Amino acid sequence: MYSVIYMGTPDFAVPCLEALADAGAQIKCVVTQPDKPVGRKQILTPSAVKKAALERGLPVYQPNTLKSDEAYEYLKQFDVDFLVVAAYGKILPKRVLELPRIAPVNVHGSLLPHLRGAAPIQRAVMGGDKVSGVTTMLMGEGLDTGDMLLKEVVKIGEKETAGELFDRLAALSPTILLKTLDGLVSGAITPIKQNDDEADYAAMLSPAEAEINWNDTAETIYNLVRGLNPWPVAYTRLDGKKFKIYTCEKTDIVNNSGDCGLFAENGKIYARCADKVLHLTEIQAEGGKRMLDDAYLRGHTL
Repeated sequence: MYSVIYMGTPDFAVPCLEALADAGAQIKCVVTQPDKPVGRKQILTPSAVKKAALERGLPVYQPNTLKSDEAYEYLKQFDVDFLVVAAYGKILPKRVLELPRIAPVNVHGSLLPHLRGAAPIQRAVMGGDKVSGVTTMLMGEGLDTGDMLLKEVVKIGEKETAGELFDRLAALSPTILLKTLDGLVSGAITPIKQNDDEADYAAMLSPAEAEINWNDTAETIYNLVRGLNPWPVAYTRLDGKKFKIYTCEKTDIVNNSGDCGLFAENGKIYARCADKVLHLTEIQAEGGKRMLDDAYLRGHTL
């Protein structure tokens, strides 16, 4: 079985690591981001990949950068067939990419060249895409620009959130990864160059873009809410405070009022958008708990 250095950080990267281990790959080292402070108390917390690696007794390496001579020399000692990367979070320098005997392989949560970058799954939902998927590729120095190897396409559900799609693609990734590595070993896969003219970029999510503009169309806002669930969560302001919206539903009600924003009717919370009205089904007031809209209205008025 082939030998591997594995690089990944969030939950998305855990299934591929576990699949490699279960398949008998020699995982010489698991590289992940340094522990980060989390929560109000800023407690140093390991990444999901670090937790999974330690549970399996795998060696973990957490450099602040892969550009240093120290990091390069450390990784060089392992002499592996593959460098496998899934959502590691940093661009790898050329000399690190050249370490494996066979290839550096990346697992990416989009149908390349569509949505290169840090947040392809969320951007697919926010953009109203009907399909998504996983692409494996050979890694180059650019951001997700390498030659494509295999693709797996999935339909995005009409009501599916980014979190739900994230979980589905994470579960799909191990199968396509193992097929890719086997195909590269056997010579059965022919790499295909990406068409840069068809490429677009999935920028990292920013909390600043989560505030809803009710003057947008209902479809735009509906996709924004799905795409920002579970993080950072779309929100509006109510009495000057954040009012998060986790889920909403489309309606056939046309907004003929000329106004946009929230209102309550018949025990439900609605929002007038530029063209139609949305039903806000699951919300969270600042300082309160996440709840259904009718539960909120039993104790509050709009």
